[in-house]
Formats: sequence, C-alpha cells, structure tokens
Amino acid sequence: MTVTPPSQPGRARTGTLLLIGSAAGIYSGLFGVGGGSVMVPLLILLLAYDPREATATSLAAIVVIATAGALTHAIYANVDWAVAAVVAVPAVVGAVVGTALQQRVPREWITTGLALLLIVGAIDLLRGL
Repeated sequence: MTVTPPSQPGRARTGTLLLIGSAAGIYSGLFGVGGGSVMVPLLILLLAYDPREATATSLAAIVVIATAGALTHAIYANVDWAVAAVVAVPAVVGAVVGTALQQRVPREWITTGLALLLIVGAIDLLRGL
C-alpha cells in the first residue's frame, strides 16, 4: 500500500522535488553519486517520506539520472564500458538482495544505517583532505 507522505501542498512540494532532483543531478554529475546519498535523506527530511518509499523513489529516478550522466560522460570518452558491464552484474544482484532485505528490517534500522553510512563516508572524505 502506497501512502502519500504528509508534506507541503502543491507548488511548494513540486518546487522542493525540483530542488532535490537538481541537487541529486549536480552531485551525481560531479561525484558519481547523488541518488541515495542526496535524494533519500532530502525526501525524508524535507517531505516526510518513509525511508522505504524514499529509497524506492530514488532508485526509480537513478535510472534516468545514471543514463543521462553515463551518456554525457561517454561523449567525453570517460566511460570504460567493459568495467561498467562487469561492475553492473553484481550491482544488480546486490540491488535485488538489498531491496528484499530492506523489506524485512525495521524502518529505524534503515534510517540509522543510512545516517551511519553518510557519517563514515564524510569522515573518510575529510581524512583525505
């Protein structure tokens, strides 16, 4: 059952979604990330999405974001297609397993896990400065 999250009305909600999408796209183009690390927390924080719905919505948007980003990088000859194909196979399997696992764990664990992952990633990036 899909539940519409309590959030902003009409135009304000659309504006917030456009800002979230823009941030995710820019982040994705610059760093190769954006969907999960930008969209999921923002959908949860700004629009009160359930973590599972935020994740699913982000994954659906990533299809379009990744296609646009990969094609643009291909124009610049930055894509190693052979490596991308090898990485994609286990990633697809991991996405299916991760989605099945997510349906079986409490929402709080999902939110806590995402927060910890973002904190560890931020610390690791800051150590490299």
